[in-house]
Amino acid sequence: MAPVLEKQLPGAAGASDNNNEEEEGQNLWSSILSEVSTRSNSKLPSGKNILVFGEDGSGKTTLVAKLQDTDHSKKGRGLEYLYLNVHDEDRDDLTRCNVWILDGDLYHKGLLKFAVSAQSLRDCLAVFVADMSRPWTIMESLQKWASVLRDHVDKLKIPPEDMRELEQNMVKAFQEYTEPEDATPASPQRRAPTAGEDEAVVLPLGDNTLTHNLGIPVLIVCTKCDAVSVLEKEHDYREEHFDFIQSHIRRFCLEYGAGLIYTSVKEEKNLDLLYKYIVHKMYDFQFTTPALVVEKDAVFIPSGWDNEKKIGILHENFTTVRPEDPFEDFITKPPVRKLVHDKEINAEDEQVFLMKQQSLLAKQPATPTRGATESPGRTTSGSPRPAGRAGQPTVPGGSPMAAVKKPDPNMKGGAANEGVLANFFNSLLSKKTGAPGSPGSPGAGAVGAGVQGSAKKTEAGFD
Repeated sequence: MAPVLEKQLPGAAGASDNNNEEEEGQNLWSSILSEVSTRSNSKLPSGKNILVFGEDGSGKTTLVAKLQDTDHSKKGRGLEYLYLNVHDEDRDDLTRCNVWILDGDLYHKGLLKFAVSAQSLRDCLAVFVADMSRPWTIMESLQKWASVLRDHVDKLKIPPEDMRELEQNMVKAFQEYTEPEDATPASPQRRAPTAGEDEAVVLPLGDNTLTHNLGIPVLIVCTKCDAVSVLEKEHDYREEHFDFIQSHIRRFCLEYGAGLIYTSVKEEKNLDLLYKYIVHKMYDFQFTTPALVVEKDAVFIPSGWDNEKKIGILHENFTTVRPEDPFEDFITKPPVRKLVHDKEINAEDEQVFLMKQQSLLAKQPATPTRGATESPGRTTSGSPRPAGRAGQPTVPGGSPMAAVKKPDPNMKGGAANEGVLANFFNSLLSKKTGAPGSPGSPGAGAVGAGVQGSAKKTEAGFD
């Protein structure tokens, strides 16, 4: 039996080896499938959407283009589409985040249906852009665009249980906010869930917190914060004005559970911080920047950090206004300064001006000339008449003139001076034609002679 046993041992050993190889093969495939499954679960999700609202000229497109690191000078109409490249350097993964920018005209609000549907709402982030260079428009703009988004969400007809789930997620995210760690990673990293995170103790919400729950994260971005210095110089804004503006915006943020950040594309202020916060809210990247409330033009308040008590710190500096005063009563629109444009006066051509003066002078001497030829010292019969009676007018019979006053002896050279002045303008025109009043024309000589003769006869009458 021993030889037989020895012959069977090699066969048994071969079967055992085959079984081991099969088990190793199965373990290898299992590990590969497990790794693929793990990678697929940790892969950056696609189909995320950022909805950007704001007035025309508030800098919406410029802001997104700066985050995209492109020079996007062209601005679209209606509903504009851009995207952000999101890179997870820890897992070497890349995805695109869709950005939809709605036009500032309410006429285009119906286009939101192409950006947000009932299925994609849970993957959206709403960004309301406020223009700090026009602070008197901020609160009205925020209320308007929040109402537009609320109306659109209501039209989606999301089942009540699904909408309630989205709202509860917002409440949970707000309550679970914790102060970030001091250490800042070199690159964005996905946050790993910690043990016992679901059992964390959360505080109840305040009375004015999340009273307008949209079911999606909301972020308020104040653009053009470099205009703070301009407001101080040109419109006499003080610290109290900026604290009043900030307090009203932060109250709005509490109502919608929103974050707040002040930015400036011109000075490239807080742009990198804005990008990191966006990918943190949408892709759960690790975020380690605390709230910033010291500088009035670089404020950053993450969602969940703020409360009424912290906002009350701003109210301590109010001296001429109360916290509950209407926003538009204190932050008023400055009066429009009408630009006075001096009417441009074009100098008239010299020859044209002189021609006009010639025509005027040709018309003016007509009446004195007839009076001069019909000397006031003569009667209709031609006989001389003494002119010693002061103030007595002479009414010649058949004369077209109603009355001719006696010439003033002190002004005996007036008619002659008019003739000299006419000759002076005629000489400037250098126009030797037969026009009335021009040099060389018989009319001018007759006028001059008549005036001089009349003056001589008048002197003779006084003698």
